Amino acid sequence: MAKEDKEAEVAAAEGAGKKKGGLWKWVIIGVAAVAVAGGGFGVYHVFLKKKEEPKQAAVRPAIGTLWPMDPFIVNLTDNNGERYLKLVLQLEVSGNECIPELDQLTPKLRDTVLDLLSAKSYNDIIGIGAKQRLRDELIMRINRFLTTGEVHKIYFTELVIQ
Repeated sequence: MAKEDKEAEVAAAEGAGKKKGGLWKWVIIGVAAVAVAGGGFGVYHVFLKKKEEPKQAAVRPAIGTLWPMDPFIVNLTDNNGERYLKLVLQLEVSGNECIPELDQLTPKLRDTVLDLLSAKSYNDIIGIGAKQRLRDELIMRINRFLTTGEVHKIYFTELVIQ
């Protein structure tokens, strides 16, 4: 009888081991399925999903119409006029409709720019902040003459102080 009880216990243990092995099999299958699904989700979002950055790039404004001006050469006010400034600039204007007006106003525009530049000293022009202030002053002075458009930006294409 003791022999039968031991055989029954061994059979029960083997049966329990099979049930436990079946549970582990399902746990492993579940973990593998979650890993595959997560990997697929990651691949989709990294490689296949369309990015929305081009919409922001399309919002950026294109450069406007450029109108070049002839070079300016002026004496600076410091050091008894021994230093001079050579400046070449281009105006970014609101559109092509103001180009004929700019062509007609060229002598007035050159006069106002020369007046402003010849009143500057070396310290008024040197440095990034000073150059930006000079651009702002030039835009304000030039826009006073225009009626059909306006100057948005000024680009210094050449600036020499000697």
